[in-house]
Amino acid sequence: MKAKILTRSAVAVAVAVALSAGYVAGQRNVTPPQVITPAQAAALMPAEAAAKTGIPDFSGLVETYGPAVVNISAKHVVRHTAQRGGNMQLPIDPSDPFYQFFRHFYGNMPGMQGDDGGDQADVPSTSLGSGFIISNDGYILTNAHVVDGANVVTVKLTDKREFRAKVIGADKQSDVAVLKIDAKNLPTVKIGDPRQSKVGQWVVAIGSPYGFDNTVTSGIISAKSRSLPNENYTPFIQTDVPVNPGNSGGPLFNLQGEVIGINSMIYSQTGGFQGLSFAIPINEAMKVKDDLVKTGHVSRGRLGVSVQSMNQTLANSFGMQKPQGALVSSVDPGGPAAKAGLQPGDVILSVNGTPVTDSSDLPSQIAGIKPGTKADIQVWRDKGTKDLSVTIGTLNDTKVASNDSTPQMQGRLGVAVRPLTPQEKSGTSLTHGLLVQQAGGAAASAGIQPGDVILAVNGRPVTSVEQLKQMVAQAGSSIALLIQRDDAQIFVPVDLS
Repeated sequence: MKAKILTRSAVAVAVAVALSAGYVAGQRNVTPPQVITPAQAAALMPAEAAAKTGIPDFSGLVETYGPAVVNISAKHVVRHTAQRGGNMQLPIDPSDPFYQFFRHFYGNMPGMQGDDGGDQADVPSTSLGSGFIISNDGYILTNAHVVDGANVVTVKLTDKREFRAKVIGADKQSDVAVLKIDAKNLPTVKIGDPRQSKVGQWVVAIGSPYGFDNTVTSGIISAKSRSLPNENYTPFIQTDVPVNPGNSGGPLFNLQGEVIGINSMIYSQTGGFQGLSFAIPINEAMKVKDDLVKTGHVSRGRLGVSVQSMNQTLANSFGMQKPQGALVSSVDPGGPAAKAGLQPGDVILSVNGTPVTDSSDLPSQIAGIKPGTKADIQVWRDKGTKDLSVTIGTLNDTKVASNDSTPQMQGRLGVAVRPLTPQEKSGTSLTHGLLVQQAGGAAASAGIQPGDVILAVNGRPVTSVEQLKQMVAQAGSSIALLIQRDDAQIFVPVDLS
């Protein structure tokens, strides 16, 4: 197993470790926590309980909203062996350490050694997850990976009633799915605003880890707007709430009893909880839900750029006082950004007046804009701000990228380069650039490699070896090189000192 793995473990997260408040002996003017009865505490939301007793009490939250959390069973047909990962798959291998455990609770399943079915070509497999009711007429939110590919989806309530669920829609990019059951007057959760939550605040998760229905766990918000690999359009809420396989799709509550997220993934070396869990902000999930209910699919906006994070060295190179915004490393030819005049080296500072504090903010901001509408984008260019108007496109398009004539070593930068040949330019979108043949010194320290193509210095295109010499000679203590490597473009900060 790889050292670090992001696991969609049909995970549900819970919140809160009860911390006891203490005070130093001899300290004066300290008011002891108000004493309230267990019955009174149970009627309070955790925030109220904490204010009166100094200790968060989640019992009122669980009693009020626990009945709206459901267990989801998704049945699939697979070949011979049940798959693992994603949702919690019931093991059918007798050597699996959980074999006897699940056999005790579920009995022999087709494909288990010793069942009457013998070897079968098609073997039923059941995955378990969690969800929560958002309307009293039966709409339920969960993760898309919980129900992905399921033939039959069953929802079980805390009162033991079971319903066959219809999958209204599932969006893999956001990992949000909407289910519907035929029932009335159901208990529901209260939807909150994750934008009002703060790092360090208590949160609670309710779900079905390993099939144990309505398990409550707690912790704190560890970070917000967390960007994860291959998850470009979701600014995750990171928590330390214990979540495990079976929790996916369950709600993440704040101390007011409001749902602020859907528990979706854990970061683990073992496949089990190791202190890092991630939830989809509920405001993002509700936007997806609205689209799925109305149209059955989700449309997202597209700008047509590749961006990267800023650091202090890059900020210095572009004449910015501090690192902020999203640095444009490449622009798709013919895309919305190209038509609006965006260029590699631009730093996107805001979209429709909303600041872009980091590159991870931009994808979700653009994706949330309806395709075909105009967006006002402010960029940093040539040591000043510039306002552009972009007509947002529809997500799903491709990018193009690629790599005369004695190599010449640039002493201060430490590279040997030559112009691209016509043959190297043909069939690509590149019209200029210098091919790196050797790299040493400052360039090598920054990660520049032979085969890279230097396209620009501090946002200014480079067309000749002599021009690169002049740019490096006139630069300060650092420069930002735009390079092409394989099929991607990226700015690399180089410390020349």
